[in-house]
Parts: sequence; structure tokens; C-alpha cells
Amino acid sequence: MTEALLTMPDQSPAIRTRGQHRGLSLARRATAVVTAAALLAGSWPVHAQQGGPPLLRDAETEQLLRDYTRPILRAAGLEKQNIQVVIINDPTFNAFVADGRRIFVNYGALRESETPNQIIGVLAHETGHLAGGHLSKLREQVSRAQTQLIIAMLLGLGAAVAGARAGAGSAGAAAVAAPQAAIMRTMLSYQRQQEENADKAAVKFLNATGQSARGMYETFKRFSEQSLYAAAGADPYNMSHPMPAERVRALEELAKSSPYWNKKDDPALQLRHDMMRAKVSGFMERADTVLRRYPPSNTSLPARYARAIAAYRHGDLRNAMAQIDALIAVQPNNPYFQELKGQAYLEGGKPNEAIAPLRKAVQLSQNAPLIEMLLGQAYVASENKAYAEEAIKILRAALSREPEAALGYTQLAMAYGRKGDYAEADLASAQAAFLRGDQKTARDLASRAKTRFAIGTPGWVKADDIVNTKPIKN
Repeated sequence: MTEALLTMPDQSPAIRTRGQHRGLSLARRATAVVTAAALLAGSWPVHAQQGGPPLLRDAETEQLLRDYTRPILRAAGLEKQNIQVVIINDPTFNAFVADGRRIFVNYGALRESETPNQIIGVLAHETGHLAGGHLSKLREQVSRAQTQLIIAMLLGLGAAVAGARAGAGSAGAAAVAAPQAAIMRTMLSYQRQQEENADKAAVKFLNATGQSARGMYETFKRFSEQSLYAAAGADPYNMSHPMPAERVRALEELAKSSPYWNKKDDPALQLRHDMMRAKVSGFMERADTVLRRYPPSNTSLPARYARAIAAYRHGDLRNAMAQIDALIAVQPNNPYFQELKGQAYLEGGKPNEAIAPLRKAVQLSQNAPLIEMLLGQAYVASENKAYAEEAIKILRAALSREPEAALGYTQLAMAYGRKGDYAEADLASAQAAFLRGDQKTARDLASRAKTRFAIGTPGWVKADDIVNTKPIKN
């Protein structure tokens, strides 16, 4: 399901024969395909948030996605690889892999998937890419194609020069274009084969875990119908994915052969999925959109959840609290209702009132690190120096399990500042800046932290590591 579009500006001389222009233009498109594939095969550094994808974090949604992927990863033999599902701040329906340890899924895919089985099928497809080693194989294919491309361009350009001298410019341009077109088609064919293999692997994993492939089929069928017009008349050899109709037919035959084809999602899991979709809508969509999706006439728990979130997000804190308290009355041991109450108070400028529900949320969630960080933030925002030590303790615990969370280090720096420990405050600020991708600020703060720590102490060593980290080139 991974796709990329790369547009390359034309920086070539303005004067050239028509044949030469066509040949080099095709060469440029071939280079674009190879480069796009290389980008897909690469990884986004987690700390480079400014240059990487905008990420979304939520304890409830991430726990649900872990529950979705755990049996799939086990069936694929990847359960010990610490593979994470990462949510991208993008409203379109898409998912992809870009390195060997993360599956990226747009929040639009979560919002639009009507059943757990639909998103599980998508996650199984992406797991198929990981299990098949498609990324490393694609890198090898890219390297091979780049070498072939260079050779073809050198040979083709030599022929073009010879042809120009002989007055046969068109023949020379053809010598440039033909090999590069063949290389481009080979790359695209390879990517199409990978997609087909990932589909087959996904159905295999779903069968092994006793789950239906119906949701996966429904999702790809919808894609096929949406792209039918766009694909009409397209050259199948110039597409990086199988032609939609062909792919859906093959998947349908494979999925319907499964003994689990008619198996339904567990009602409890369906409710969790509906709650997740409601939460995504409440946080990510306009209030009027939320009300259209979940009108007051809809009294289901997910609808009430979405409206409560929208109420606090759009400034009606008193009304939101009444709705959140009503949710808590229905499920008093739901950690995410308690988290929502604390978050609403915190963002509503009432950090002291946020502490009690967030403490309960931490307890009920069995110390979910993202909720711990929210509690730490409430401690810091309360401006009560008596809470500084508690904030430091809980933030350090959270960061031990979420070491790449810049927000946690930012709050930790503020807590140390309240305590008057400026060495640790500088170090935590440096770590936060580093994770945000601001390496200059990180080095400056780490350099200052080194002057505050005794040489050779753990804090000094951490600061020295940041100072001596080489800048990442984009």
C-alpha cells in the first residue's frame, strides 16, 4: 500500500533537439522512480520530527493497535522484533512500512475502518512486507537499478553524441531512452510482485490466527472502486501496484477459501474499535463535523465519547465535564475516561483539578507512560514546588519506557528547574531539543550542562554524548 510521488525540476539547458529532450526526460523519470523507491526503503529518524512525518500519540489507540498486531506478528515470527504501529497525522486512508521496525498508519485509516477486521487486514498486509524482507530486497533492487541506470545513461549518451555527429539525433535519443524505460518497468514490476506477495502473506497470517480476511478484501475492494476511473486506460506495466481489479479478484479468491471467511469480530473488540474511531473524530475533526457523525440523537457510548471530547476541545469546559462525568458513571474503571477528564482540566487551565483523575488513570492503565507524562505535566503546571519531586519521579519512570518522547523531557526539565537542579534541567532540555531535531540547541544546552556536572558522572557522560553527536544531514 506504499506509494510515493517525486517531482524533479527540469534544470537542463533550454536548447536541445526534440529527440534529445524526450530521451533525457525519460531518463529523468526513470531516475525519479529509482529515487522514490530509495525513499520508501529508507527510514524516518524518530527524533527528527521537524523533517519526518507528523506523529500522533494516544495511549488508548496505541494499546488497541498493539492488541490487533500482536497475534499477527506472532504468526509471522516477528513477535520478538519490537515492531511498533505508529499513527500519522494524515486524514487519508493509508498505511505503509518505511523501515524494519515500524508500521505507519494514517489516522484517516483508523477513522474510516468500520470494523476491527478491516484495519487488522491492512496491518496484516504491512506485516507481510516486513516478514518478506521486502524493504531490504527493495534496497538491493534499487542499488542494482541505479548501477544499470548509470551504465545505460553513459552508453546512451555516448550513442546520442555519435548519432548527433552523424546527423541521426533521434536514433541517439532512442539509445538513451530505451534501456532506461526497461529499467523503470523492471522496478515497477518488482514492486507489483511485492504487493501481491504481501497480500498472500496477510491472508496466511489471518488464517493462522483464526481471523477473517473479509475486512481486508472489503478495504481493497473499496480502493479498487475508487481508483477504477483513474486506472482506466493506464498501462499496467507503468504502475507500482497491481491493477486494482486484478488484485481484488486474486484476493477475493484467496480470502473466500479461508474457513474463517464468515467469522465476525468479537462484540467487545468492536466496541473498543468504535470508541477509538469516536476519539479520533472528537480530537481531529471540527465540532460541527463531529456532531454530524455523532448527532445528539445517537446515545451510544462511542457517540457520547466523541461529543464530550469535542465539547472540551472547542472551549465548553463545564459542558464537557458534565458529559465526561456521565461517561465515568457508566464505566468508572475506564482509565481513558479518567485521562480525558484530567486532560480537559489541564488544557482548560486547571492543573490542580487535573491531578486526581490523572492519578487514577495511571493506576487503572497499569502505569501507561503517556498518561504518566500527562500527570507529570499537571504536577509541573500546578506551580506547586511540593510536587516537583513527584513530577521528576513519574516522568523518569515514563521516559524509561518511552525514551524518545520529547514532551516528557521538556516537562522533566521544568520539574528540575523548580527544584533548582539546573544541571539536570539543562540536560533534560538538551535531550528534548535533540528529539525534536533541533541539534544546535541540543548541543548548546548539553555543553552548558557539562559545566554543571562533575566530570565523568552519568549526567556529564550523557551531555557529552549529545555534544559529540554528528548532525544528521537531511
